[in-house]
Amino acid sequence: MLADRGIVEQDTARALLTEIDALRASDFAALQGRPLPRGVYLAYEHYLSETLGEKAGVLHTGRSRNDLNATTVRLRARAPYTRLLSAVDMLADTLLARAEEYADATMPSYTHGQPAVPITYGHYLAGAANGVLRALDDLVHAGSELDTNPLGAGAVGGTSVPIDTSRTTELLGFATPTRNSVDAVASRDFVLRLLGAASVLGTVLVRVARDLGAWCGDDAGLLVAADDLVGSSSMMPQKRNPFLLEHIQGKAAAALGSWTAAAHAMSTAGYTNAIAVGTEAAAHLWPGLLRTTEAVTLLRLMVAGIAPAAGRAVERCLSGHTTATYLAERLVLDGTPFRTAHHRVGRAVLDAVETDTPLTLGDSGPRCPHPGEVAAACAYGGGPGAVRDTLASLRAELRRTGAERSSREVRWNCSEELLIEAVRTLIRKESDSNIKDPRRSDHFR
Repeated sequence: MLADRGIVEQDTARALLTEIDALRASDFAALQGRPLPRGVYLAYEHYLSETLGEKAGVLHTGRSRNDLNATTVRLRARAPYTRLLSAVDMLADTLLARAEEYADATMPSYTHGQPAVPITYGHYLAGAANGVLRALDDLVHAGSELDTNPLGAGAVGGTSVPIDTSRTTELLGFATPTRNSVDAVASRDFVLRLLGAASVLGTVLVRVARDLGAWCGDDAGLLVAADDLVGSSSMMPQKRNPFLLEHIQGKAAAALGSWTAAAHAMSTAGYTNAIAVGTEAAAHLWPGLLRTTEAVTLLRLMVAGIAPAAGRAVERCLSGHTTATYLAERLVLDGTPFRTAHHRVGRAVLDAVETDTPLTLGDSGPRCPHPGEVAAACAYGGGPGAVRDTLASLRAELRRTGAERSSREVRWNCSEELLIEAVRTLIRKESDSNIKDPRRSDHFR
């Protein structure tokens, strides 16, 4: 950009880029082990000065470590952020596929730990998919600040050098340049937004993992996990422990801890460039995104490898008298006030418990259907009877979110090629096969 604008001579820019390319090709070997009393960047610039002389000093024209740090942390965040979005997309797809497969697999729903009404396992998975899709939408929105280019904001007050921020924005794959130099170096809001969205997602993951763990246990026996998803005990040979679900619960909570630490660090600083914000707070982003991605991947594997135990699920529906609400509603449709119907069915449930017989209202009342019939009949208010209809809209939502994030990733990838070509053109190498993308070096990761 500096060369294109005539701010730096072409020969100087060419010499710098050639030397920088050689550094990257050697994985910055010349800088390894050097003391860093003033940070990585100045050690980097000092090495170039030793190699090229005074002309290397133009590298810092119109910029500061402050806007550089704000820029590189966004570039670094792209890869783990993209991996998380991809993992969540795959989890949502798996949830919807299994919801379709088990849309008719009757099981009891639970409230307060007790059997409530008949639903289906597919209906439960579709419910979880709703929460995951909302979290995915939040994550996509939370990443919008990654598309703002802080480069050129300088230390805090911009620069009087006539730089072209639209050109650096294009070459680095950002959507827009910064509108305010103070905000550019002061803000790492995207760290909190990403961790916040990951925390909400993590809460959904933990709750689903808890349910699956409880239902896979022998006491419930509603679900069965595949053999390669359980582990035995070092001492007890009979055990089939779905231990991956416990890993999910631990990993999914990491983002919340990271958010708390990052928010606290940021709250100690004024609204300008600050180490507490740009270095200490931002450092919590990486483990938070990584652990959440791991939790998402593990839950996807578990959902894909768990199947309902149909006989036991129906048995639990019957022993838990889950059709009671349906019977009360049949009386309501026959003209009985709901509270009266509620009391009448309640007395029938007590009789069934005391006599250890199936729930019935006697010859004068409506028949007590199979729990699967009840689940199918509950097609209103988002009930299990309508789950197949809702899956289509959830699929459409997943495609829409996928298209939105895909357009951003395509821009990032295209900018990499654009930047490489711009460097090649300027340094005029006869052979450019060894050119490295500046953002693919370990320094920027």
